[in-house]
Amino acid sequence: MAKNYEHIRKPEWLKIKLNTNQSYMKLKKLMKDKKLNTVCEEARCPNIHECWSERKTATFMILGDTCTRGCRFCAVKTGLPNELDWGEPERVAESVEIMGLKHVVVTSVARDDLNDGGAAVFGETVRAIRRRVPGCSVEILPSDMKGDYESLSTLLGGEPDIFNHNIETVRRLTKKVRAIAMYDRSLELLRRVKELRPNTPTKSSIMVGLGETKEELIEAMDDLRAHNVDIVTIGQYLQPTKKHLNVERYYHPDEFEELKRIALEKGFSHCEAGPLVRSSYHADEQVSKTTAQRRMEYAKGYEETSGEQLSTTNF
Repeated sequence: MAKNYEHIRKPEWLKIKLNTNQSYMKLKKLMKDKKLNTVCEEARCPNIHECWSERKTATFMILGDTCTRGCRFCAVKTGLPNELDWGEPERVAESVEIMGLKHVVVTSVARDDLNDGGAAVFGETVRAIRRRVPGCSVEILPSDMKGDYESLSTLLGGEPDIFNHNIETVRRLTKKVRAIAMYDRSLELLRRVKELRPNTPTKSSIMVGLGETKEELIEAMDDLRAHNVDIVTIGQYLQPTKKHLNVERYYHPDEFEELKRIALEKGFSHCEAGPLVRSSYHADEQVSKTTAQRRMEYAKGYEETSGEQLSTTNF
């Protein structure tokens, strides 16, 4: 495998055409007007146009735009974060309502400067979305909060539909890829969430192309299943800038299909695997039957009070 990213040509299946249509531009302006951050933009996600314009999903990044960590794979800026903005949860909820979203992922920068890692703002953001858009499912994607499990109850207070926390890579490469985060600490966080909320689906994501082996990927899957993780996403790592880690190898779409097959055979209820897959990719398809039922009940109640019929495909 090549050691210099510049010597590896990006394969055809990773070359996408951006669709900056009117709908996308309208949503981009809304984010700016509301002074909100999305990981879709900050992390330079290749699926932003599909999610925003077609699938009616988005990933909001709360707690500011500056991370206290400096992971070598991530494009989000690192530095001293700003003061907490307690008006942010309501602005996020208002934007969800305006955008007509059916599924929202709420993530954040790492806030190691806060005692609770930002758990209180997470909880309030979920509750604010629930108040404004009861039919929208909500997934949260927090940092490991440096192992402060005392804040888990606060974090889960809004009763998210999915709890997502990414291990990002295999055990051997964790120190190289992630800053401060620990492989086993992430697994322990996922285990404790399942212990507190057995019916809440848990989820994690793995990047490939950083020098891991197939055997290590399978081991990571086994570790996630041993901690009762329900959903896994697997995608190609893409180097954000020359300052970040090099891509060691590009996986072929057929290899992703094989990894998906292996994941499902190991008992994951859902697996998204592909070159452009990211943690939030097709997240709206991963909600549990309980969440789907809540959506349907909301749609039914809305029709009874408003007289307007809603398509079940929107919920």
